[in-house]
Amino acid sequence: MENQTNKTICWSLLTYEDWNLYIAATSKGLCYVGSPNQPVAELILWAEKRFPDSFLVEDVVSLQPYAKELIEYFQGERTNFTIPFDFQGTPFQMAVWNALCDIPYGETQSYSDIAHAIQKPASVRAVGAAIGANPILITIPCHRVIGKNGALTGYRGGLDMKVKLLQLERGE
Repeated sequence: MENQTNKTICWSLLTYEDWNLYIAATSKGLCYVGSPNQPVAELILWAEKRFPDSFLVEDVVSLQPYAKELIEYFQGERTNFTIPFDFQGTPFQMAVWNALCDIPYGETQSYSDIAHAIQKPASVRAVGAAIGANPILITIPCHRVIGKNGALTGYRGGLDMKVKLLQLERGE
């Protein structure tokens, strides 16, 4: 896994209705969307692990384009994101995260579907672990992955958030 060092990570708190989400970006793009209503410590721990020796700088202005697209999505006005991303992981994680981005708005796939999409059909558990490590909630749509039997499964943002996002995408 390639770690990035000596990088400035700008962050901001995005508030939408009853959700407070920390978001962060590097000069390359959005790199982090936190779980709702979690303390800034979640962002700090993630940054220390993924971007050692980086500098966290609060910068509401530079995060505005990212916040704008997320809010448009929450309001049902946006079905895909045009903002750049800066996500880093192992080659396996990157394959999984890219497969998540291929799930159409309003649709769901199973962990098994993702394992087949990346041509690793026996790696369903590893797919689940990679999905759990997704640093950019919502925009890399891990909420669109459900159990093979249709059951809602774990989600870093919590099952309440997963349900709300899926209902939003279904127009409910």
